[in-house]
Parts: sequence; structure tokens; C-alpha cells
Amino acid sequence: MSQGKIKGHDSALNAVARFIDSAIILFSFTILANLNGVTLHLETLWMPLLFIVFYNFMAESQDVYRSWRGVYLYKEAGAVLMSWGFAIVLIVFLDILWLQTEWYKEFYVLTWYLLAPLIIITWHVSARLVLGYFRSQGLNTRRVAIVGATELGAKLKRNLIADKYSGFVFSGFFDDRKLAEEGRRIIGSDLKVAADIDSMIHLCKKGQVDVVYITLSLAAEKRIKKIVDELADSTVSVYLVPDMFTFNLMNSRWMDYQGITAISIYDTPFAGLGSFIKRSEDLIIGSLLFALILLPMLLIAIGIKLTSPGPVLFKQKRYGRDGKEIKVWKFRSMTAMDNGAKVMQATKGDARITPFGGFLRRTSLDELPQFINVLRGSMSIVGPRPHAVAHNEEYRKQIQGYMLRHKIKPGITGLAQINGFRGETDTLDKMEGRIRYDLQYIRNWSLMLDLKIIFLTVFKGFVNKNAY
Repeated sequence: MSQGKIKGHDSALNAVARFIDSAIILFSFTILANLNGVTLHLETLWMPLLFIVFYNFMAESQDVYRSWRGVYLYKEAGAVLMSWGFAIVLIVFLDILWLQTEWYKEFYVLTWYLLAPLIIITWHVSARLVLGYFRSQGLNTRRVAIVGATELGAKLKRNLIADKYSGFVFSGFFDDRKLAEEGRRIIGSDLKVAADIDSMIHLCKKGQVDVVYITLSLAAEKRIKKIVDELADSTVSVYLVPDMFTFNLMNSRWMDYQGITAISIYDTPFAGLGSFIKRSEDLIIGSLLFALILLPMLLIAIGIKLTSPGPVLFKQKRYGRDGKEIKVWKFRSMTAMDNGAKVMQATKGDARITPFGGFLRRTSLDELPQFINVLRGSMSIVGPRPHAVAHNEEYRKQIQGYMLRHKIKPGITGLAQINGFRGETDTLDKMEGRIRYDLQYIRNWSLMLDLKIIFLTVFKGFVNKNAY
């Protein structure tokens, strides 16, 4: 795993960056207005508040809040200025065509147009310097493997290690071509190879590599496809340099590293604004629902205590985002609580299920404590259902792309659940169907899709004949 504690808070850092940018816009306007003797009131403040909305909208289209690790500073500054310029155009047109206040002609407003983006860029530069310092100290590092000891791979490596503040740690070149015995160099090449590609894939599956760049030649299409398929059984981020083929892409996006372009093949949809929206959704809706279910949860806890001996709550080990182990809360519904290397799924007539537990499982009420996981940040309301660790290890070997469902947080409900794939998955076909819907959800995620799933869960997802 990557070193340090910053990596796990990338989404929080993005949200903080948005907040600081918005605060700069508002406070710089307020200060300039006061210095020019302008009395601030609701009719005056509407403009910077609306400007914040326009700026954030444009900033999203310009990827201002994506990771700029390893990208030239002028490109980030250009994205900020482009977003700022478009926001000015939008709000001026709004005033000319509708509001007609002509506030944009005021001297302090013109000054604000020039000063505020400079302050925003200055703080972005400062943030880069601070993060760069932590990365230079070994925090927030990303271990990078390059598949293909090629000229392009060598150039990429030079760019990766040229900036010590980028936090990239080079794990080596991996290639299957014939090697000279001395120094493990490709015959006819000066590039030193760490190991073959199978060894690299093994390291990825063990979590010892974070990012893989594929720089093989265009003639190696079949080899690349095979590598990509193998890496689906891991949680590494994979980039193809350059993109000339069609793969089963998941949330692909163009990436640029000092002039070298790559496209992500397997990546999460929750970056930048998407991450902020998803977490806000979980906190707002999760808090409201948790307040509503507190009393029912108390009654259920009493019911469990009165009907069977043992604890009220049960925490089971599951895989969370990026394949990291989490503990998922549930109401105890069985006399046994499997949590080891072998976990038996509940089946119809299972003797381990208590009478009251059977009711909880059929109505999904046993999963209500998972809202605690949501509020704590280890789960989302909507996402792939978390499977027991033992089941993951079993099915990752049988279903292509199984581990890709862990590119996002697991959820209490999901697209698979409202489409009938809930409860016992006693056949490989049923599990494949569930995974198919999970990956479809990740590819097509949107706030509206989440709201639709939450709504349909009320009617389709709670009571199910396959839940035992």
C-alpha cells in the first residue's frame, strides 16, 4: 500500500479545495466592496454567490479539482483562469440580458476580476508545494510499475522520477522478452528489467503496486489485452500509453504527465466533484434516514435480546474500497457468526437462523446498522453489496473483473439488488449476474441513478423471496 496518510483523504482534500476557492471568491469581493465604500446587502451579495456557482460548474468541466500530481503548474493555472473567464462571461450575459444592474462596470468589481483568480492560483501553488514536501518525505507515495521496457517507457520513467515532489516511486520495468543473463537487460537494449510480466501481476494482486503504465508497442495488442484482463483481479489503477485499442473501459479518462498522455482503463468514478457529491449524498441522506430508523433499531435490538442469547450486533469482515478490509455492522440473525476463511451463505431452512432473525433477513432490517458504516465513511448508501472476504477469494478466481467492484465503496443497496440479485447466490450464474450489474453501476454512476436506486429499493429491494 502507498505510504503515508494523505492518500486516503484525497476526496476530502478536493472538497477542502472547493471550499477555499469559494471562500476566496466571496471574501475578496467583500473586502474590495468595503474598501470602496459599498454597503453589502442581499442585492449586492447575490453576484459573488452566483459567481461561485458558475465558477464551480466551469471548474468541473476544466478538471480543476482533479489530481495535478506530476502535471506542469501552468496547466493547472490555465484551468483556473479558463474557469474564471467563463464564469465572468456567464454572469455578465445574465446581467445584460435579464438583471440589468450593470454592477460589472464598477471599479471594485473590475479589480476583483483580476485579483481573485490570482489569489486562487497562489493558494493552489502553495498547496502543491506543501503536498510536494510531504511526498518528498515519503508520504502519499504511489508505487508505479511500467510494463514494457520500451523507449516510451524509458521516457515515462524519466518524467516520473524527475520530480521528487510528485511522490511516485518507480517499482521497475516488467517485460517478457528475452533477457541477457548479465544484469537482466533486454538483448540489444540498455533498459534494465526487474522481472517478467507475470511477476508484476503477482505483485499487483498482493497490493505491492499502486499504478501500472502499459507502454508496449502497437503490435502487442493481444499481450496488452491479456495483461489488462489479469489486472482486473486487483485494485491497481491501470493506464495505457498510448490508447490505440478498445477495452472494457471503466470510468476511463485522459491523464497527462509532463507531455505524456495516458488513458485510465480501470479507475473510480468518484474523483473531483463526483467524490464530493457522493459523500455529501451519503452524509445528508444517511443522517436523515439514521434519525428515522433509530427507534426501530432500538426495538429490533430488544427483540434480538429477548428471542435468542448472544450479542445484538455482529461485525463481519468484508472488502471495502480498493480491496481494503472493513468491518460491516449487522443485527445478529443467526446463532453462529461465521467470519473466518470459510463462510457458509445462508440457505432456505438454514438451522442457524433464529425465528426473529429470519424476519429481519427477509425484510433486510438486519442491515440497518450499516448506516453507521455509511456515516463513518467505510460504506455508501448505494454501491455493490460487500461480500464476505472468503467469498471474494472464491469468486475472484471464477469471474472476470470481479475485483473491479471494489474500485468504489460498498453499499447498503445497489443496482443488482433492485434487479433481483439479492440474497443467496448459490450458483455461479447468479453471482455473475450480480457482478454484471455492479460494474454497470460503476460505469454509469450519477446522482440521479443513486436516487432512483434508493427509491426503488423501498419497493423492490427490502423484501425478497431469495433472502434467507
